Amino acid sequence: MAKKLEIRVPHELNREEIRQRLEEALVKAREEYTATIGPIEAAWEHEDRMRILVTVMGMRFDGNIEIFAEELVVQLEVPGMAFLFATKIRDGIQARLGGLIGSQQA
Repeated sequence: MAKKLEIRVPHELNREEIRQRLEEALVKAREEYTATIGPIEAAWEHEDRMRILVTVMGMRFDGNIEIFAEELVVQLEVPGMAFLFATKIRDGIQARLGGLIGSQQA
């Protein structure tokens, strides 16, 4: 059974800059990780929310990244077994997104 994980990453950028950085990061992630973890599916549901789906070792991680005025909010459904690593997953997402958008708290 999947459990919800929410990560909030503050930013000071405009929405267009964040969208561009997320798009560029997605291209790099697909190039770097597709061969080892499988396809990374992502699409903009509307201008401020990207839907993401990654399957790792047969476990499906389904979620979205939403752009707000002062923060990004990642909501991720984490499979039960993987939830044992929720802290590492959260820390990894915060570090990568923080580095991507220049967050001081990453």
